[in-house]
Amino acid sequence: MSEGEKARPAGDGGGWVKRVLPLVILAGVAALVISQGWHEYLTLEHIAENRDLLKAYIKENALLSLLAYMGIYIVVIALSLPGGVFLTLTGGFLFGWLIGGLATVVAATIGATIIFLIAKTSFGEPLAARAGPRLDKLRAGFQDSALNYLLFLRLVPLFPFWLVNLAPALLGVGLGTYVIGTFFGIIPGTFAFAYAGVGLDSVIEAQSQAYQTCLKGQQVSGGQDCEFTLDPGALVTPELLIAFAALGVVALIPVILKKFRKPAPGA
Repeated sequence: MSEGEKARPAGDGGGWVKRVLPLVILAGVAALVISQGWHEYLTLEHIAENRDLLKAYIKENALLSLLAYMGIYIVVIALSLPGGVFLTLTGGFLFGWLIGGLATVVAATIGATIIFLIAKTSFGEPLAARAGPRLDKLRAGFQDSALNYLLFLRLVPLFPFWLVNLAPALLGVGLGTYVIGTFFGIIPGTFAFAYAGVGLDSVIEAQSQAYQTCLKGQQVSGGQDCEFTLDPGALVTPELLIAFAALGVVALIPVILKKFRKPAPGA
């Protein structure tokens, strides 16, 4: 019997199953959602088509509607499905920028924490245990200013949201730091998009009129393709991205100062 086998605790044979099982379940649910095409309903076109119905239902069932929205948001983030920006815009459109923004921040933080915990237990800690000096050095550097780095990643939209959810799990970030960095880091962007979502009503109305005009022209002349499309990317202005970048730089200032700070005499 080798030393590795002697050091392995009794009954650890099923330990890897417990670690991997949540990840397998999550991947299975994500595959089911994608195979059934349910994620395709997360479009502004569907919201526009059902605008009046949704507004009327929310008016009669405000709390239930808000909880349903948060539940959908949590699932989308936990499964790393596309549609986060769309949902944030929709939250502002349906519930207003304040309530929609607050609900989105809470739901996004919960969804991100779920995938973080699953990733950390499934492959984050085992990978760290097997990793060489390079990853150890990277983990040590990241952990030294984990909150500032995490705030930077959350504030600056350089990387996909799902990637920023997973990376800290590999770099040994603690749960408390992750939750705080995620919650406060996504507040500016979330409220910015929620506020942009408030203006969706006028965008939908304008696009609907253009679509109807196109259909009338098609009936007269024929041969003209008419599509009702709404691009959420049109609401993301260069000024908005510059503002996020500036916030990210501010978040990194403590890290930069720490790198250039001279050690105290005798340290």
